[in-house]
Amino acid sequence: MSIENTRIIEGELSARDVRIACVAARFNGFVVEPLLRGALDALNRHGVTDKQIEIVRVPGAFEIPIVARKLALSRRFDAVIALGAVIRGDTPHFDYVAGECAAGLARVALESAVPVAFGVLTTDTVEQATDRAGGKEGNKGADAALTAIEMVSLLRKLEN
Repeated sequence: MSIENTRIIEGELSARDVRIACVAARFNGFVVEPLLRGALDALNRHGVTDKQIEIVRVPGAFEIPIVARKLALSRRFDAVIALGAVIRGDTPHFDYVAGECAAGLARVALESAVPVAFGVLTTDTVEQATDRAGGKEGNKGADAALTAIEMVSLLRKLEN
């Protein structure tokens, strides 16, 4: 079997008629705010207007999944972008929050069939977090926005 003769279906960065919810944690706001700005910029550059976007603030990364679930199940949104930052400290707190946030968001996507883009940084240091929030490692909020757009496109193609 060769790939040249196989039908390939993939999403596009086409953002026509999409509604996007961004769930942004307030904790570690110095990291999350640049992630949010990056996500909004990427959405706007790909044709998503401000009127098509709703931002919901939550206290921290642990609270993102329950709000993402509520938004996804409302059927008002084509995708949810989760934005937060969990930075390792001296206690096992990081492991619980990061793991539960990731697992919860995966469950939301599977239960709702609404794409949930994971823009929650899980880093060892503040420097790593700032590097990924618009620093030398790019902006993972923008990456999550592009993932959301592509997944909406892909799921729409699969429905047809």
